[in-house]
Amino acid sequence: MATSKVLAGAQVVLPTGIVDGGRVIVEGTRIAGSAPADADVLDLTGHWLVPGFVDIHNHGGGGASFTSGTVDEILKGVHTHRLHGTTTIVASTVTGGMDALAQRAGLLSELAEQGDIAGIHFEGPFISPCRKGAHSEELLRDPDPAEVRKLIDAARGRAKMVTLATELPGGVDSVRLLAEHGVIAAIGHTDATYEQTVEAIEAGATVATHLYNAMPVLGHRTPGPIAALLEDERITVELINDGTHLHPASLQLAFHHAGADRVAFITDAMDAAGFGDGRYLLGPLEVEVSEGVARLVEGGSIAGSTLTLDRAFKRAVTLDRLPVEDVVAALSATPARLLGLYDRVGSLEPGKDADLVILDADFALRGVMRRGEWVVEPQLG
Repeated sequence: MATSKVLAGAQVVLPTGIVDGGRVIVEGTRIAGSAPADADVLDLTGHWLVPGFVDIHNHGGGGASFTSGTVDEILKGVHTHRLHGTTTIVASTVTGGMDALAQRAGLLSELAEQGDIAGIHFEGPFISPCRKGAHSEELLRDPDPAEVRKLIDAARGRAKMVTLATELPGGVDSVRLLAEHGVIAAIGHTDATYEQTVEAIEAGATVATHLYNAMPVLGHRTPGPIAALLEDERITVELINDGTHLHPASLQLAFHHAGADRVAFITDAMDAAGFGDGRYLLGPLEVEVSEGVARLVEGGSIAGSTLTLDRAFKRAVTLDRLPVEDVVAALSATPARLLGLYDRVGSLEPGKDADLVILDADFALRGVMRRGEWVVEPQLG
């Protein structure tokens, strides 16, 4: 049986642009530059072929939580998102006790070492009680660099990102610590002023955690963190494009100022993603999911999302009217570069992992490949 696959005839989105009737050759787990004569050929005429999606902020899915689930449950959540095109995923935690988070970091680091996840993102507990969102206020704490270091150490080199309210005591020093250890410092769940945000960026912060959400609004006299994060070319801004978290004009504003090279579409998904409405726990807090929108039972704050990245892709192209190549960058190349993984994932180039997604003419998902194996067999009828 041939081990090579030729995917031919699609509109292929490459770093250099869109190629009509393009060909992508898969040899084993990698994208190859040429194929043997006996390679299997799949005709994808009328379809799109794009890189697998990279999600840097995701709390779970398929009924499973990355914060509290067992190993099998976490793998179920990871698989749920793979079915929707996310071939590279960072597991995000929510606010908890320090010992519990350190223990969770140890478990998640094992999955990262196995290649099931791309690393760990700690969202909380070092965030502002004024902008806590769906985080338990009694477990919040100031970002003491010693405690931040404890989580980094517990992750055994697999910590990718920590979200901080950098205006809190120890915030800027913690940003410097993270930068020194090669961990992304993300500004989020923050009540910072414009000036405080600039200070954190100068100290080494490089990401805006779900821009606009859980931070002061943009004001004409008090621009707050949003203006500082959008204007600085060193910052990558996360956006949740589910139609609930952001008004379309806010999305357009971010793309206009930051551009696709500085936008990372994320899900911020919780357990209900790919699973359905009902009652869930996000950390210690109870969440009600109704018509796909997750809100805290007590207080009604939005509690993550039920988004999958294939839906974010379709919405961005069909409703937001963003260019396909910009959407691909925001879903694949930009987050891959941010994670330091662009040599392996994030684009369809020879030598990289054969992670790819097939979409039909209406941008509905029709196939997913991860490392040369079909996660979703092509459905081209």
